Amino acid sequence: MSAIPDDLARAQREWQATYRRLAAQPRTALRRRLIRLSSQVLFHPYWQGRRTGAWPALQSAGRRGGD
Repeated sequence: MSAIPDDLARAQREWQATYRRLAAQPRTALRRRLIRLSSQVLFHPYWQGRRTGAWPALQSAGRRGGD
């Protein structure tokens, strides 16, 4: 399986950070950002023709980036 693209890993890290901020302090702007990031992650060209087996690699890439 090919490596997770940098922009996809970055979007996943941003999604995770936004989700934590939203949990701590609910705000409409954070909800909108989370929706936008979800779209970037879910509809990234990397997923074309791939099975869900790549999801754990994405989660791992998101955690490795820290935040």
